[in-house]
Amino acid sequence: MSERRLAVIKDLPKLATVENAVTLAEILVKRKAVPENSSADALHIAVATVEQMNFLLTWNFKHIANAQMQSKIERVCIDEGYTPVIICTP
Repeated sequence: MSERRLAVIKDLPKLATVENAVTLAEILVKRKAVPENSSADALHIAVATVEQMNFLLTWNFKHIANAQMQSKIERVCIDEGYTPVIICTP
């Protein structure tokens, strides 16, 4: 299954990690919207948000597609002047 998923996404463009995304990721962690030991998850959310993606698809229920954390993530993004990305599973 993982090989099939990788084949589906192999030609999709990759988003750049811009300075604004790094800053937003740091704020997500600082404000405890994402745990400190999950900074990579915070960066995924921040890149999708800064790049104005409509959706962030993930199977990560622990720190990203987590109903309790989503409201915190959305609040931080709005407070920082961004429209939150919709986080959901594929």
